[in-house]
Amino acid sequence: MKDRWDLMDLTVFTTLVRNGSFTGTAVELGYSAAYISKRISDLEKRLGTRLFNRTTRSLQLTAEGNIAYGWASRILDAADSMEREVANSQQAPAGSLRISTSLRMGREHVAPILSQLVREYPQLEVWLELVDRKVDLLEEGIDINIRNGVVDEPHMVCQLVSRCSRILVAAPSYLAEHGEPQRLQDLSDHECLFYRDGDNVFGAWKLEGPNGMETIRAGSQKLQSHHSDLVKNWAIDGHGIILLADWDVWKPLQEGKLVRVLPQYFQRADIWAVTPARSSSSARLKTCVDYLISQMQKGPWALQGAGTMTP
Repeated sequence: MKDRWDLMDLTVFTTLVRNGSFTGTAVELGYSAAYISKRISDLEKRLGTRLFNRTTRSLQLTAEGNIAYGWASRILDAADSMEREVANSQQAPAGSLRISTSLRMGREHVAPILSQLVREYPQLEVWLELVDRKVDLLEEGIDINIRNGVVDEPHMVCQLVSRCSRILVAAPSYLAEHGEPQRLQDLSDHECLFYRDGDNVFGAWKLEGPNGMETIRAGSQKLQSHHSDLVKNWAIDGHGIILLADWDVWKPLQEGKLVRVLPQYFQRADIWAVTPARSSSSARLKTCVDYLISQMQKGPWALQGAGTMTP
């Protein structure tokens, strides 16, 4: 290891390629031409190959020199990026962030956490978008999407916030009037409440159970909406059976406003913090993502019940 080249060797080498002369390289770097020549000779010995074809008037890269130049440039760029990122991490995060999540998760969890975040980092400016649909981060200019469900877009960085499952629930008043389904197929005879999201085909549920993965097209759908908030309230009012995240129904289950239906069935829908890959090194983005994850896992606005109801 002690005989390997170092970053100074690569700096001398890439500068010589750009300048095309030992004299010009020596002037730019502030060394003697003899020193530059020795560093190049030492680098060639360590790599075991000639990097330049030298004549009295010019320097030309060999084929091996071309390969070495590409790698040397990338290594020096990476070293510069490391220095910048470490320096940025020591500074208070500042600037604007656009964050999106679902309506209820945003209102009841993400929004109050962000309120705490900007108190701790007053130079941050946050815009929170609440939508019950799958967002296109690049198209819509979103920096962070807190998502309940599948992440299948390329060029995205995903960090797990919490394990989670969606489960079937209904109000006791609905079950008292219509009876409780005993089999998955019984759902076709029940009122089922749907809302639009990124994972499910509208009007059908894909669930895991004793027989593996099954898809059921549910029964009558008298009430529908693109907002899960409204549909959840309709379920509590006794209008039908709904599929909702475990953290979302934790409180009404504890209060007896909803009860679980067909407990052997569930739909995996882990919660992720999704960011564009190009932004992964941003200090303000990393600070915000880390803060959201820690607070959603443990704290006054944590997702109670998440990941606790899977058989």
